[in-house]
Amino acid sequence: MDQLQENDINKGVAEFHKTPHAKLLDVREKDEYEAGHIPSSINIPLSRIVAAREEITDLDTPLFVHCRSGNRSAQAVDLLKQMGFSNVKNIGGIVDYRGETE
Repeated sequence: MDQLQENDINKGVAEFHKTPHAKLLDVREKDEYEAGHIPSSINIPLSRIVAAREEITDLDTPLFVHCRSGNRSAQAVDLLKQMGFSNVKNIGGIVDYRGETE
């Protein structure tokens, strides 16, 4: 269902900031993340998304997932749901992000 609606990373990041205990996941590769990322995001590349279970032990933690364009984050959301995470949202790609990066 997430893929059918347009994902707005700017709205998604705003929602992340308002959501208690939420995590912002950047599923781009490490070099992409290091070139510029949203402050307070956690880098868990799609290629090692299974590591999310080690980093985030509460499967009910709200997860806001993004990548460069929204494609990898859509894949990551599907995988995270299969892994048992119950509150996962694809917020799209950082290419459309208008806020600060570091």
